[in-house]
Amino acid sequence: MCLGIPGRIVSIDDPDNMLATVDVCGVRRQINISCIADDDHPPDSCLGEWVLVHVGFAMSRIDAEEAAETLRILEELGEAQAELETMRAAENAMLEVRARDDHEQRH
Repeated sequence: MCLGIPGRIVSIDDPDNMLATVDVCGVRRQINISCIADDDHPPDSCLGEWVLVHVGFAMSRIDAEEAAETLRILEELGEAQAELETMRAAENAMLEVRARDDHEQRH
């Protein structure tokens, strides 16, 4: 399974080499658009389109609604991940305190 991040193509940098710049939540990076461009949909027509980006490639076109929903879900997953990390850190801290208490009681 691969995770595609929604981004909007903001410039076509090199149509011959299928390179464009995508904006992903305010971060811009160059990507390859060869997976979404063809004779019926040339590179210049990709400007402004939403795409799913994976490892530097635009893997597929998506609409703005799908992009917004995917970004919302990714944000929720990030928040859930942060909460899990906080819970793990608290659990580890508790285990360290118990281990220290056990050590002190034995000595």
